[in-house]
Amino acid sequence: MSDTLYLSLWYPNLRLEALPDKLTAVLGAFAAHGGEEKVYAATVWPVNWSEAPVFQRVYGRMGATPGSSPGVEPRLAVAEATELLHDDYAYEFQMGWDLWEWEEGNAGPSTRPPHGGLAQDDRSEFKAQDDNSNLSAPDERVLGCWARGPRLVRVTGYGPLFDEGAYEQDGHIRIDFGSDTPFLEEDADLDQVGARHVEENVRQLVELAGGVEKASGATARLLWSELGESLAQRLAERLGMRN
Repeated sequence: MSDTLYLSLWYPNLRLEALPDKLTAVLGAFAAHGGEEKVYAATVWPVNWSEAPVFQRVYGRMGATPGSSPGVEPRLAVAEATELLHDDYAYEFQMGWDLWEWEEGNAGPSTRPPHGGLAQDDRSEFKAQDDNSNLSAPDERVLGCWARGPRLVRVTGYGPLFDEGAYEQDGHIRIDFGSDTPFLEEDADLDQVGARHVEENVRQLVELAGGVEKASGATARLLWSELGESLAQRLAERLGMRN
């Protein structure tokens, strides 16, 4: 069963006025670890998640136009959103982060919104052993394909009073990666190709976690899941089962 994956970051004695700089550093670190350079959207939530946003801006969306560069630089998005800087607000930013994912069915190139309008496509047939598998037109033997493209991630900075001090548990900044499926692909048959792509996704996750911690000066970080299951343990079991 898939789970939702988060990374929480904490900073010692963080003042609210320093939160925009931390957010800018975290968002800016994505580009060095498989992420987009620009922010797609920003939303400001007052008091708690049940309230209507007091600010919302969409700068662009993934794969809007081939060759285009949708979105806005992180520092500009953060500056605009944090003009409303209050200790009971939360500041959410959406970005794209490229990962390998398995697409079921008689699939050709990925139908997910691609980075720069193009997706890397790794079509996998029965018992495919490497990325040089037969890449001819798909036929009835093709079960699906591995494709690399952006998925949406959310980076949220918490004011100290938002949702009754939610930052204590969720972090001053929390990254929501969405489903943990790309790091396990429990519904895919993990041959040598699939295992390599899953391992690449996990390595990218680990490097991003270290990158955002260093870039923003966090003193504590925690990778956790909504259901409380250990990703490392599930991954070890998953890769151990492929043979």
